[in-house]
Amino acid sequence: MPANVTLQDVDRVAELAHLELTQDESGRMLHDLNAILDYIAQLNELDTAHIAPLAQVSELEGTAGSNVLRDDVSQPCLDRFTVMKEAPETDGVFFKVPKVIER
Repeated sequence: MPANVTLQDVDRVAELAHLELTQDESGRMLHDLNAILDYIAQLNELDTAHIAPLAQVSELEGTAGSNVLRDDVSQPCLDRFTVMKEAPETDGVFFKVPKVIER
């Protein structure tokens, strides 16, 4: 199967993620990403027409005679005024946070 990801793709994603990869790391990442995509292509070849979709993949529900998942209950959210009083810095509507990404 031909390569799905190119070295240029790896370099671009690394740039977007602010990662500095060595040439060796880029080569390993290229190999790993293509291996993952090849595996996904194999999975896509499976006939799942007669398999029921799953909503929960683990066996948590109903285990040992009890439901270990909590009920989905709507609850009121925190009052904005109360929360903003506790914030170190705010404009009254939003939290103010320092810039963390430099470019």
